[in-house]
Amino acid sequence: MENATIDEFLAGHIGRRAFLRHGSVLGISAPLIGALGLSASSARAGGKQGGVVRVGMPMPAGAINPLTVADTGGICMLSQAGEYLAVSDPDLTLRPVLAESWKPNDDGSVWTFKIRTGVKFHNGQTLTAADVVATIDRLADPANGSVALSAFSGALSKGGAKATDDRTVEFHLDRPNGNFPYLVSSDNFNAIILPANYAGDFDKNFIGTGPFKLEKFTPRARASFVRNDEYWGPKAIPDRTTFIFYDGIQAQVLAMQGGQLDVLLHVPVQGSQALLIDPHLNVLALKSSAHEQLHMRTDMAPFNDKRVRRAVALCVNRENLVKGMFRDMAVPGNDSPFAPIYASADPSVPQREPDIREAKALLAAAGMPEGFPVNLTTERFQEIPDYAVVIQNAVKQIGITIKLNVEDQSAYYGRASFGQSDWLDSAMGIEDYAHRGVPNTFLTATLSSGGTFNAAHFKNTEYDGLAANYIAALDPATQRDAAGKIQRLLLDETPVITSYFYDWLSVTAKNITGVRPTAMAQLYLDQAAFV
Repeated sequence: MENATIDEFLAGHIGRRAFLRHGSVLGISAPLIGALGLSASSARAGGKQGGVVRVGMPMPAGAINPLTVADTGGICMLSQAGEYLAVSDPDLTLRPVLAESWKPNDDGSVWTFKIRTGVKFHNGQTLTAADVVATIDRLADPANGSVALSAFSGALSKGGAKATDDRTVEFHLDRPNGNFPYLVSSDNFNAIILPANYAGDFDKNFIGTGPFKLEKFTPRARASFVRNDEYWGPKAIPDRTTFIFYDGIQAQVLAMQGGQLDVLLHVPVQGSQALLIDPHLNVLALKSSAHEQLHMRTDMAPFNDKRVRRAVALCVNRENLVKGMFRDMAVPGNDSPFAPIYASADPSVPQREPDIREAKALLAAAGMPEGFPVNLTTERFQEIPDYAVVIQNAVKQIGITIKLNVEDQSAYYGRASFGQSDWLDSAMGIEDYAHRGVPNTFLTATLSSGGTFNAAHFKNTEYDGLAANYIAALDPATQRDAAGKIQRLLLDETPVITSYFYDWLSVTAKNITGVRPTAMAQLYLDQAAFV
């Protein structure tokens, strides 16, 4: 498999980005990548040792529970003390952290990870393979209600992780998976490694292995961390970090402009325009696969006719959305989860463009030449209410009348299960999906026939087969072939509309360097320095 990937690169069949990503996921050695002239450097920040880094961020939605955290603030908190087996970097390559290496068997059904030695938890316990197995079993156990199940479902079951010695873990998968290392990396944001004897109450001590350890956590107010002098790797540059929680963007904007903060974890374009043009600040923009998904219930009229769904999609002007709503800090989507950032996305698939004449013809062919009324239910989050209005106005051109129902997030998502969620039960809705380094979770959870987040109620056996082929593929050529077929099928069926993929935006003061956000909401400050 390693040789096949190298051959694909040397023959010019895949580019540098695809090679680096597949090299990292298959565990191709760093010396070999360096010998091909492709190694990426990771220099530590300049500036003096010490100081306190002040961060503004959204208030965590609830308790900082590694099993159930799913919000921006909660994910950021997990990353301050906890560490992953690997981190998915902005270029989507995997960087080893608590795992030193990994490799698959011949068909990708078993992956073997070597666990780093000399690592201690903040309470002094030594990290072993048993801690990794216990952590993953905890996340994969349906009885625990872990958010990580959205990634593990159909891929890894409880009991699939086995320690063969103190530093070796074998993951025996439910079925072959060519991208599996991403599912136990920062890409699966719940998967920080905890002690085997972890008994809950994470937010009482933030037990982890990271370069910072908890000083104080005050729910709904703030948190602070201090340098972990027993850290296994290079010691953190700052003495201390403090995090102030906000329940809105405007207060964060004012605090950043007033010099009361050094970093803002995340800002949307809407509401933070003043920061984005301030010459005294730096904007860190990361390309991502984050998007808003508009679903249409394929199991009920009028959206049980794919011509109607395509008609709606043809009303959306994606270029205008990217330029107007996002000031070009986004890229157009093409109604599939394959963001341009993914090396496996097939660029030969034509981009869907607005076509009102064709949209009207499709509605007429479906027996609804005058259009129809429909409710669109969605959440009050970032730009989504404004995007809903854009959709409402766009479809007026073909006679569709949308009544908007914009709810708080808790009301919209409900219990996140069919029959108990406005999100999953609505005829038409818009929901936010965070960045992932690979599209596996998008492909399975949101679009497969048995997907736990399949709000479109889309059931298509051809799609299920193609998604399974993509997930099982170990080489980039096979992945891209399957991706192209999926992209074309979804353009034809259009169970969901993905109009854009937006950039992850963080803001820093000019006098600080080495701040490393991820598009998943982790924030790494160990290399942060004042200059």
